[in-house]
Amino acid sequence: MKDELLTRGVEDILVRESLEKKLASGKTLRIKLGFDPTSAHIHIGRAIILRKLRAFQDLGHQVVFIVGDFTAQVGDPSDKLEKRPMLKREEINKNLKNYKDQIGKIVDIKKAEFHYNSEWLSKLGFQEISELAESFSVQQMSSRRNFKDRFDKGEEISLREFLYPLMQGYDSVAVKADVELGGFDQLFNLKAGRIVQKHYGLPEQDILTCSMLEGTDGRKMSSSWGNVIAITDAPNDMYGKVMSLRDALIVKYFLLCTDLSQAEIKEIEKSLAGGANPKDSKMRLAREIVKIYHGEKDAFSAEKNFIETFKKGGLPTDVQEVSAKNGELLSEVLFQAKVVDSKSEFSRLIKEGAISIVETEEKITDREYKIEKSVSLRVGKKRFIKIQVK
Repeated sequence: MKDELLTRGVEDILVRESLEKKLASGKTLRIKLGFDPTSAHIHIGRAIILRKLRAFQDLGHQVVFIVGDFTAQVGDPSDKLEKRPMLKREEINKNLKNYKDQIGKIVDIKKAEFHYNSEWLSKLGFQEISELAESFSVQQMSSRRNFKDRFDKGEEISLREFLYPLMQGYDSVAVKADVELGGFDQLFNLKAGRIVQKHYGLPEQDILTCSMLEGTDGRKMSSSWGNVIAITDAPNDMYGKVMSLRDALIVKYFLLCTDLSQAEIKEIEKSLAGGANPKDSKMRLAREIVKIYHGEKDAFSAEKNFIETFKKGGLPTDVQEVSAKNGELLSEVLFQAKVVDSKSEFSRLIKEGAISIVETEEKITDREYKIEKSVSLRVGKKRFIKIQVK
């Protein structure tokens, strides 16, 4: 574990020599990580950083976890090509409801410090904020890549977005961080911590950034894009989402999201390059990921469910069951069961040939199709429903 601490899944370290020296000193370091609760669910892309945090914790260092309940109201502009909306306090509180339990799936909460940055940021007045702002120039802010792109396109940039790095930097002052972790897209904000610490006469934190993870659609995994695999997903859903990934991501997911040794991952990579079926490796990947968050028993159960459903043309073990009257329109049954959101979605699925009878694989092409006997249907790629006629 110690050998991989500064290499596996690590994108960059600032300043490497300083961090290596700190680690060799035997000193208990204060390792900071902050999350804004912009979603109610933590996804496995964010879990990469949490797992790195746990690695530091297992070596005896002090984890300092910061929930950005204040900064979430401002909105982090990192890697955003448009202005992020300000979250309301009610939405933040809702997102925070089970946050600590989710973090506890990876980090030992009992040994960690847990702070909300409203503890100190809400107390800053104009004088303190003005002094803090003196640490940065307009040129520094405007040269930030995503800000520059938006400037060039003539898109609006709010002054509050300039304040976000100052606030995250002040967090490092408040908790006296020795090291801060984050995603590579957070590098500007993480560097701000060093600038603000220096402004207040404190030692500058070292920075470790982790690799970013692509989501189910191949773009960066992001809650706002809905392409996430959440650590709270049910085992069957988690397994199925992993199986829907592009083959090119298999090795990267093994490296960033599982506990397999790098030597074993190299063997998997070698076998794939030699023509092995990617589906077999992906099934192993899905099993390993589900095992981390739900245990081995649920992982094998999810795999069995996947095989029964997608390889043998069967039904999932947790298939939705509904009742229907003899002669009732299928469109109405699916709408009432919330399998489709609207009649227009039903029409689109019919047009695409995306609704079929499981037992016969016959596609339903009639928009006025009526239910006359009990039947099991596949709707799209992953949705199933069993309809029982009364």
